Amino acid sequence: MPSPPASVCILRLSALGDATHVVPVVRTLQRHSPDIAITWIIGKAEAAMLKGLEGVEFVVYDKKSGWAGIKQLRATLAGQRFDALLQMQLAFRANALSTLVRADRRIGYDAARSKEGHGLVINERITPGGHHVLDAFGQFAEALGCPQDRVEWRLPVPDEAHDWASTQLPGETPTLLVSPCSSHRLRNWRAERYAAVASQALLRGWRAVLCGGPSALERAVGDAILAAMPGRDRVLDLIGKDTFKRFLALCGRASILLGPDSGPVHMANAMGCRVIALHACTDAERSGPYSDRRWSPNRYAEAAERFLRKPATALPWGKRVEFEGVMDLIGIDEVIERFEACAADLGR
Repeated sequence: MPSPPASVCILRLSALGDATHVVPVVRTLQRHSPDIAITWIIGKAEAAMLKGLEGVEFVVYDKKSGWAGIKQLRATLAGQRFDALLQMQLAFRANALSTLVRADRRIGYDAARSKEGHGLVINERITPGGHHVLDAFGQFAEALGCPQDRVEWRLPVPDEAHDWASTQLPGETPTLLVSPCSSHRLRNWRAERYAAVASQALLRGWRAVLCGGPSALERAVGDAILAAMPGRDRVLDLIGKDTFKRFLALCGRASILLGPDSGPVHMANAMGCRVIALHACTDAERSGPYSDRRWSPNRYAEAAERFLRKPATALPWGKRVEFEGVMDLIGIDEVIERFEACAADLGR
């Protein structure tokens, strides 16, 4: 097995969930080689979420910045050479940006997962394996002589965020966080279904909390959930009121988070919160909450048969089944049953 390099550049721009999955790779590299110098080319939102991650120099690239952003990235990287590049993103934009990185070893995905010109910008491939995204990322650490023998996050959360979260969620009352929106609209569950699960939490004497960003979609979905709840005056509405760091702190105090396959479910999982992730467009075994997927409905196989007329096993790794109505495959009763089982497992 090769010795760990002295310097590594990671290229993984987005998204929030995937950036969360890269953190265990960083921890693995640092555990095997405490003096390793790590540079991470990362998206703007993802950098804000991970600000303060020790031992990592972030180079932020805003995909909305156009040619100006590319020129800035080229200038930032000028004169630098790394022992290894971990090209951990398959999208064409990321493959193109990787040509700005000078590195002796350029490590990318195995041939079966390679696409969008990926094979043209690398000179080594990881060993095939790891169906879950986080395990696949772990293969990159393995290629550097650093086996990912355990998974750890230790996400940086400042005291201000913890203080804010403790003000919002005082005491020890069990709490259900509902983060109802994904940036992929077709992954979103119906508002009245979220309302039914949140109402069940209230019946158990739990707190129910809505959270999400400041977008018009998230506000509209939040309003629709509240409108469908008889006990809406007992729901804490934090949509548009938190930050990435404050959301992480909320997850650290909450009992369960409910939401579609999206960044927040992975952020919550990394903070030790139980997660009920709703999967139909995507496979929970590939992109579900890594630590524990017992509570997450997975209708991906049924979605593949119904909408693509193919078994899920015949689909390429990462194939999405994004069609109108696909999330209706997940019923209210099933999710309430998962919530009740998870609550019982917590002893709450």
